Amino acid sequence: MDDREIVELKQALLDRLAALDEEDARGSDGQKTVELDQQAVGRLSRMDALQNQAMAKAQAARRAGERRRIAAALARIAEDEYGYCTDCGEALGLDRLRADPTLPRCLSCTRG
Repeated sequence: MDDREIVELKQALLDRLAALDEEDARGSDGQKTVELDQQAVGRLSRMDALQNQAMAKAQAARRAGERRRIAAALARIAEDEYGYCTDCGEALGLDRLRADPTLPRCLSCTRG
């Protein structure tokens, strides 16, 4: 991989990080404590609110995991180790990294 391709993949990682920040801002309201609304129509409304809260928390956890993978990939770029399997050292391939720039391992090591 040449420097231009690494810059392209780094920008994709930074763009995704910015998108995650926007998703966090939009999803923060859904994670708030569910209030008991006496005007709502019974317990189904509360159950819906609790389910929405649980989904918002699960999405926040997914975003946090993705943010950790992005940070690890950016650290590998900074250390000039990006694009190589963290287990065996083989090149990952540009097509695979374009599909998912956070990949740390080659197919062989991923499969075990």
